Amino acid sequence: MTLSVNGAQHRVAVEPRVTLLDALRERLGLTGAKKGCDRGECGACTVLVDGERVKSCLTLAVMRQGAEITTVEGLARGDQLHPVQEAFIRHDAFQCGGCTPGQIMSAIACVHEGHAGSDDEIREWMSGNICRCAAYQNIVAAVRHSNQEMRP
Repeated sequence: MTLSVNGAQHRVAVEPRVTLLDALRERLGLTGAKKGCDRGECGACTVLVDGERVKSCLTLAVMRQGAEITTVEGLARGDQLHPVQEAFIRHDAFQCGGCTPGQIMSAIACVHEGHAGSDDEIREWMSGNICRCAAYQNIVAAVRHSNQEMRP
């Protein structure tokens, strides 16, 4: 099968039961999406599929043929970080880093979906991503900042 990931086509051989997360990590070597709970509860595996956030541990790779998949590795353009990545650094919105890739991908979707109008709205729409270090206040600040930077 062929997966379109970060703008490139990748031919991979996977069994029908292989999750998108495992295909990304084990077959393509893209380890940004993390295997946290493997049950869709923590959000560490969040990627964008056709611009929408998806917990990659809950979808099969074969179901995503023909879709454009974006992982955290596909955000930066050379040395130029994505505005959300820059905001996470500026607002110190990470500690251990285990949840950070999923948080960043979810934050991008949150802004693009128009769900970053207030801190309460950000908290609600980012609630599917757990931070075990409790950096939530800084994550909300980074998403708020990103919303201001990315909106016309």
